[in-house]
Amino acid sequence: MGALRRLGFLTIGLFDGAAPRAGHETTLEIIELGERLGFDSAWVRHRHLQYGISSPVAVLAAASQRTSRIHLGTAVIPLGWENPLRLAEDLATVDVLSGGRLNPGVSVGPPINFDDVKAALYPDTADAEDFSYTRVRRLLDLVRGERASEFGGTQGFEVYSDRVQPHSPGLGSRLWYGGGSLSSARWAGENGMNFLTSSVVKAERSEDFEEIQQSHIREFRAHHPDGDKARVSQGLVVIPTDSATAEQRAKYLAYAESRTPRTTTPQGPARMMFARDIVGTSAQIAERLQAHAGFREVSEVAFALPFSFDHADYVQILTDIATHLGPALGWHPAA
Repeated sequence: MGALRRLGFLTIGLFDGAAPRAGHETTLEIIELGERLGFDSAWVRHRHLQYGISSPVAVLAAASQRTSRIHLGTAVIPLGWENPLRLAEDLATVDVLSGGRLNPGVSVGPPINFDDVKAALYPDTADAEDFSYTRVRRLLDLVRGERASEFGGTQGFEVYSDRVQPHSPGLGSRLWYGGGSLSSARWAGENGMNFLTSSVVKAERSEDFEEIQQSHIREFRAHHPDGDKARVSQGLVVIPTDSATAEQRAKYLAYAESRTPRTTTPQGPARMMFARDIVGTSAQIAERLQAHAGFREVSEVAFALPFSFDHADYVQILTDIATHLGPALGWHPAA
């Protein structure tokens, strides 16, 4: 696809359960740093009932008031935890507050550990909930302005709309689907969404990660109205060491090595394949990416920050990505 045009990063936003504010503040500081460094986008993960961001839309609402240019994304919101109508209202509100910078990424399927949480999440409707693509379709329609109510008009002094308010016209074109299979890639394309592909894919026709990811991207574009121009963002874990200390380099290499065994064969009944973390100088990482079959299909990325590093590590990694790795891939920082 030529030079890298859009450069982003993804963070999980870990925090201490006994003092959660500090971790959330650090996440916001990282997003502010990303804007100063010229990144095009910053993305946050979700972690329900864990010690990572559980409400990415709320965090991005705060980030929207501390930044002015950088796009803000979720990668991804699992819709099994959400009511599409209420989520559509929240997304539109944050998009309006951000000046049209929100990029919501979503996925479907039952919530993780559903049997353990269903009594709290859906006490009366757990067996009736639809966790299929239909849930995404509902969200798409509501965000794009389809009717949410049979009534629109005035009742007494109250004025009601028959669609979600506020309505943010451009938001519908900035919805992403986070997929790891051929079927999800196909569905996202057929429904005119953007496509997020990450470091986890399903081994269906191959056990080569790069080959699998390339096939998903091509399947998505083959079914998207925009064809080869349809937006795809790749999210791998890359850790540049250009300005890292010797201690940081040792930590980064040990981290990647500890995660390497899971990348050799498909994991679990779903046969999930994990990409290897890429650690090295920006020149070494750029060379590796330029030979990566999946990377060669895209012109935008959201590199994932490792989960458990320190704030100083993230500052070093993001700075090296923006000042060394991005330019080595043909990217230029935003003004």
